[in-house]
Amino acid sequence: MSADAVFVHPPGAARYKFRADHPFDPIRLTLAIDLLTSVGALKASDIIASEPADTNLLSLVHRPDYIHAVTALSKEHPETRWLDEAERFGLGTEDTPFFPGMHDAAAQLVGGSVRAAEEVMSGRALHAYHMAGGLHHAFPERGAGFCVYNDVAIAIKYIRQRYGAKVLYIDTDVHHGDGVQWAFYDDADVCTYSIHETGKYLFPGTGFVHERGSELGFGFCYNMPVEPYTEDDSWLESFVSTVEKVARAFRPDIIVSQHGCDAHALDPLSHIHCSTRIYLEMPRIIHELAHRYAQGRWVAVGGGGYDIWRVVPRAWSLVWLAMTEHPLVGRLVAGENAPLPAEWVARWLPHSPEPLPDRWLDDTSAWTPMPRRAEITAKNQATAGILVQDL
Repeated sequence: MSADAVFVHPPGAARYKFRADHPFDPIRLTLAIDLLTSVGALKASDIIASEPADTNLLSLVHRPDYIHAVTALSKEHPETRWLDEAERFGLGTEDTPFFPGMHDAAAQLVGGSVRAAEEVMSGRALHAYHMAGGLHHAFPERGAGFCVYNDVAIAIKYIRQRYGAKVLYIDTDVHHGDGVQWAFYDDADVCTYSIHETGKYLFPGTGFVHERGSELGFGFCYNMPVEPYTEDDSWLESFVSTVEKVARAFRPDIIVSQHGCDAHALDPLSHIHCSTRIYLEMPRIIHELAHRYAQGRWVAVGGGGYDIWRVVPRAWSLVWLAMTEHPLVGRLVAGENAPLPAEWVARWLPHSPEPLPDRWLDDTSAWTPMPRRAEITAKNQATAGILVQDL
């Protein structure tokens, strides 16, 4: 029996936690899932538990020596030789420190994305959402940018190996989806698209419009880098004017999308000035593209997002609401800024360091307009024009 959408959640997702003061905090998953439950949009029957990925799955992307290093550094007291080697594998850094149980926790997240892919490709579900996934910066030989294993790239490799399907990967994180891009840079059957703040000013320093792929994969890599302080209208114009043309040209069998929500004005790790409006609109657009070009097959994962109280719960909940065509989405699109469930706000307000929002969407009328708005918009339009000139 098939379902329209399933929600995949690994039982060990909360164990992926670097340290108490690290910006990547799995409590954001708890907050978002509780918000969906509070609004009546997620039931226990919608949630599917997943198994951790084994070495065979991890090896679809990662080198054996890297997996060995991650495993060794996951011990309570790693051997000295591994402590000395950690930074060579991108671990032990300020961004991506190793921690006890790291391998098992990261393998849980990979297992969730692979399970979501299998649910859709097997036909058991049309859509699947793995909110805990989206660690798009990890490379075959090293971790980076809070990412130990690249669950998204592994899930795409799994789809390619098991089903031979063409995959369109859409990355909406404010940071370029570099690990996924490079994993498929020479592959004509995986098309990668990333909209993000330009790498001129932001980690990882890549994702320029001239990065188009190599060898057989040339012409199957698309990047839409936007200028710092881009706002909602220009971000959405840049996205809509490019991603639809990419999907139409590529005609995928399935769309896999990453929904980092760190392009928000309140996020501490970027310079983009968007609101929750883009997190209402982008999943709706991707949902439509999946039905138009990929027989409805769509896998969505989470990603970045570091204002964990005010932004992430709403933004990630909106992905599931769009995926399930929840009536609340229609109300929000129609201009009704519906309130968040009062019990959710009351439950979490005592724990939040900031006042919590009480509405699904931000009231941007109270925001100070960004200077140079016209110049920023013009630069983004020019970049979009370059991106789609051959489509």
